[in-house]
Amino acid sequence: MQKLKSIILCTFNEVNFISETILEIKKNLSNCEIIIVDDNSTDGTIDKINNLNLLPPDRLIIRKSEKGLTTAIIHGVKQSKGDYIGWIDTNMSYLLKDFNLMENLLDNNKCDIVILSRYVKDGRDERKLLRSLASKYLNLFCKLILNSKINDFTSGIFLMKKEILNEIPFVGDGHGDFFIEFLYKIEKKKYRIYELPYTQYEDKEIANSKTASNIFQFIYLGFVYILKILNTKFKN
Repeated sequence: MQKLKSIILCTFNEVNFISETILEIKKNLSNCEIIIVDDNSTDGTIDKINNLNLLPPDRLIIRKSEKGLTTAIIHGVKQSKGDYIGWIDTNMSYLLKDFNLMENLLDNNKCDIVILSRYVKDGRDERKLLRSLASKYLNLFCKLILNSKINDFTSGIFLMKKEILNEIPFVGDGHGDFFIEFLYKIEKKKYRIYELPYTQYEDKEIANSKTASNIFQFIYLGFVYILKILNTKFKN
């Protein structure tokens, strides 16, 4: 019997992407539930979701007093019923075509978690030079400090066996820096990690980025990630 998959979407003002993302999930994945955790969007995202008539029996969680990617994923995981848990950013729906291969790798017991990676053979990062170089060298720093075989700690796009979360739950708050510690713990516990190559294209609507909309936020976020890497090394 085909495993049930839970795909978690974390949204805040994603009206331009949410329809396409939901449709691509429905098109590419069978026996799949979509769990949307929305941080009280103000741009019509929630109305767009409700008008699609594609959610039941899936779930829409609207948070009015809490924000952040990590806690949104945690909320989604708590609501999930799937044997496999996955996450993807709503502006990267073109990658949903890879989820069938990710599912097959898990079904055939080739690994316990599949992450999409820009830094393995055939993977690429085609964003603006500053972002692509910063990401590349941050991941090299991460790999060196953590003495790890993982090449891409920060793509954050994954499909994994839910049983991993029984031993290593998601913790923390903020943005994608939580995934660094999570992958490090998985590797230490000898879970099998498979990195599947993908290409990250230039960010859509980069001027409206919610993580680094200007150079000062970009630099600040870089320091946050470096601190997370060092904290992960000395705490675990």
